[in-house]
Amino acid sequence: MPLPPATFSFLVLSLRAQAEIQLGLMHFGPEPKPEPDLPIARHTIDMMGVLLEKTKGNLSLEEQRLLENSLTELRFRFVQVSDEAAKPAAQNS
Repeated sequence: MPLPPATFSFLVLSLRAQAEIQLGLMHFGPEPKPEPDLPIARHTIDMMGVLLEKTKGNLSLEEQRLLENSLTELRFRFVQVSDEAAKPAAQNS
């Protein structure tokens, strides 16, 4: 299978997929769903925020929307996963 072209969109989608895996939203293979790694996911999401800030004014409208929409979705999912992870801890207290 050939590698996809190295584009800004592919970079954003790669980072998004990494964050989704780190949040436990996506996994591959027969293994059980892994536990979320919230600190690493937060770091990946923050890196995407840096990318958005540093590329302001240099992206096409499509690229900017892709990055902004990905960040919005990932931040929302991070909060959801964080809340879910806190529930079992609160129930055991």
